[in-house]
Amino acid sequence: MVVALAAGCGLQSSSGAVLPAEPAKIEPQEGLEDAEITVVAKNFTEQLILGNMVSIALSTAGADVTNLSNTPGSFGARAALVEGDADVSPEYTGTGWINYLGNDEPIPGEEEQWRAVKEADAANGLVWLPPAPANNTYAFAIREEKAEELGVTAFSQLASLPPEELTFCVEPEFANRNDGFEPMLAAYDLTPGQLAEVLTLDTGVVYTATADGRCNFGEVFTTDGRIPGLNLRVLEDDRQFFPLYNLSMVVRDEVLEQYPEIEDVLGQITPLLTNEVLQDLNARVDSEGQDPAIVARDWLVEEGLVAMP
Repeated sequence: MVVALAAGCGLQSSSGAVLPAEPAKIEPQEGLEDAEITVVAKNFTEQLILGNMVSIALSTAGADVTNLSNTPGSFGARAALVEGDADVSPEYTGTGWINYLGNDEPIPGEEEQWRAVKEADAANGLVWLPPAPANNTYAFAIREEKAEELGVTAFSQLASLPPEELTFCVEPEFANRNDGFEPMLAAYDLTPGQLAEVLTLDTGVVYTATADGRCNFGEVFTTDGRIPGLNLRVLEDDRQFFPLYNLSMVVRDEVLEQYPEIEDVLGQITPLLTNEVLQDLNARVDSEGQDPAIVARDWLVEEGLVAMP
């Protein structure tokens, strides 16, 4: 999943600088005046935005922040935290539970999955702060016009559709995963033999092929900015087949113990981060070509969390 998620958004460069901002709702914290905090984030669009967002917020609150956004790969970011080379990172509960902690089966329920990874990762000296509503996982989408025609909002409705409407676009990895396409079909009472067509395409092509009607149902990532940009509707995974990948800020426990203000600062951001918000922010980078750091600061300003310098 972690590789697929990285492929789901465009790669962007990042200077590692922390853009300046003035206090607003996020105010200077006396306890952070002498804090040296290193933020690490991965090298795909959403993570670049989030890493810069966290860096700007903590800097505005008074910390001396080193911004290590654009760190290659999930395990590179994870190693930085575990080895003490970084202190804070935006992460995903499913990535922590499955990829880092080595569990095969996800935990149903957002709260339950977060608590499970939080409790297990405490042994590694890491604290998972309360998660955001945003859940960056697999899903299937359909163009809005076709969704209205077929009257579908959830994946369980697909088994009742005429067979000729069951056309799918998927990427190669998902098509061949043990927890991928065919197991998902089985969870929803479908078999490959019932489908009219399955096209295996590169990730980016899946979105445009779905929007253009080459297939009715395309594999997507739920926070991808192309979903609103191409007027796609994400179907509800009403049998909860896909693992939950809620966003959570992870902090080294000794750093959080020394600087508890970190939780207060980040706690002003996390509840605001929904799938729709991240879709919009990702689209500003991937579709409009904006810089991830500027997108991060603009959003903080729009939400009244910081002000322009």
